[in-house]
Amino acid sequence: MSSGDIDALLRVTSPDYIGTSHPEIAFGTLDGPVGRLTLAVTARGVVACSYEDENVVFERISKEVGTFIGPDARRLDPVRRELDAYFSARLRAFTTPVDLRLTTQFARTVLQMMLSVPYGTVTTYREIAERIGRPRALRAVGNALASNPVCVIVPCHRVVESDAVLGGYAGGAAAKERLLRIESTGARRRPSAGA
Repeated sequence: MSSGDIDALLRVTSPDYIGTSHPEIAFGTLDGPVGRLTLAVTARGVVACSYEDENVVFERISKEVGTFIGPDARRLDPVRRELDAYFSARLRAFTTPVDLRLTTQFARTVLQMMLSVPYGTVTTYREIAERIGRPRALRAVGNALASNPVCVIVPCHRVVESDAVLGGYAGGAAAKERLLRIESTGARRRPSAGA
């Protein structure tokens, strides 16, 4: 194990470890009403908000983005605050930018389209495929949504199979139902400033 690997491991496993500078990629977790989310933030934005295990996300980030990874409250806390506000139906739109470099170009197109689906509404795989100009690419759209590395913030939970069928979700059916219920409640409230 190289000294860089050891430093990266210490940053993640030892909350008191400071090192010599702020990490390139801020890394941490948030326990919320839909389970534990693994978070990673780069200079570009949130690169991961994932239901996957921390070790899996850490490994992927270190292979595809960079190895200078560790806790950095000044970059993670604003994301955590926005997620907490969203989960309590006080926030309708995230202001934190996203970094979609962990996706393919096609998936990036699909996920960027998801950012335009309004809070409190749903769309279908077919509608997304049509909106990106690929009406027959239903399976590819589904795969792009299933591999979304920035769940909740990029709202893939707003895609359903039909009015009667929710369809799959990375966090599971219960998490998808909970997120849609949060948005349903929030949509009935008067939006707060900045929401």
